[in-house]
Amino acid sequence: MALKVDYVARETASNLVRNVTISIATILTVTVSLFLVGFSMMVSQGVRNATQRWQGGVEFVVFLNPNATGDQIASVESDLQDSPDVEQITFIDKEAAFEEFKRLFADSPEMQQAVEPEILPPSFRVVPVNKDADTVSTLSEQYSTKPGVQQVVSATDTIRLVQQLSSRLTVGMAIVAFFLLGAAGLLILNTIRMAMYARRREIEVMKLVGATNWFIRVPFMVEGLVQGIVGAVLAIVSLAAFRPFFEDWFPQDFALFSAISLNTTEALWIYSVMGVIGCVVGAAGAGVAVTRFLDI
Repeated sequence: MALKVDYVARETASNLVRNVTISIATILTVTVSLFLVGFSMMVSQGVRNATQRWQGGVEFVVFLNPNATGDQIASVESDLQDSPDVEQITFIDKEAAFEEFKRLFADSPEMQQAVEPEILPPSFRVVPVNKDADTVSTLSEQYSTKPGVQQVVSATDTIRLVQQLSSRLTVGMAIVAFFLLGAAGLLILNTIRMAMYARRREIEVMKLVGATNWFIRVPFMVEGLVQGIVGAVLAIVSLAAFRPFFEDWFPQDFALFSAISLNTTEALWIYSVMGVIGCVVGAAGAGVAVTRFLDI
C-alpha cells in the first residue's frame, strides 16, 4: 500500500487528539528538558566569551580610570616595565577598548550607540613571570593602589571562580536535562503504545488486507516526531525570550561579567542543537514503540 500525505496527517492528528493529556505532558517535558540543555550551553558559551581576553596568557588586567592623566598612565606603565615579576605588558587605549566593546556587543546596537570611547577605561594586560596564584594575587594588590588605577582583575581568582561555578551549573543542569529527556522519551513511547492499543482492531484488519508494517508504523512515528518538534520549538522560543535577561543578570560595571554575552551565530547554533535533540528524542521514542508494540 502506498502512503499518502493526507492519510498520515489525518491519522497523526487523530492519535494526538485521542491522547491529548499525555501528549501535552510529553511536549511540556520535552520543552523543559531542552530549555535546560540550551541554558547550560548558553552559560558555557557566555563564560568562554567573557574569558576570551585572558586566553593569550594574560593573568591580570590593570584597568585605569577613564579620566586618568598622562602622568598617571606613564607611572603605572613604568612600574610594570621595571618590575622583575612582569614578563610582558600590553597597553589597550580607549579606542582599542571601544573596538573590543563593539565586538562583544555586536548584536546590541543600542548599547553601542549609548557608549562613547571616552568613557571606557584604558588598561594594561599583564603577563607575570611567575604565574603562581599567590604571586599574581600579590601583584594585583600592589597595582590596585596606584594613582589612576580603577581596578585590577585577576584571572587566577575571578576567572577560575566563574569557570568553576559555570562548570558545576552546566553539569548539574545537564544531568537534570538528561533525566528529563529520558522521561520525555518514555512518555512518547507510552503515548504511542496507548494509541496503538486503542487501534489494535484496526491494525489487525489492516494487516489482513495486506498493509505493510511500514504503512502502519509511519503515522505513529510521525506522532512522536511532532511531539518532539513542538517541544523543541517551545523551548527555543522560551530561551530566545530569556536571552536578554540572562545577559543582564551579571553586574555590567565589573569588567569580567560585562563580556558575558552571545552573538547571533552562537545563539543560532544553540537553537539548532536543541531542535536536533528534540527531533531525535521524538523519533527514537516513537521508533522503539512501533517496533515493540506493533503486534498488539
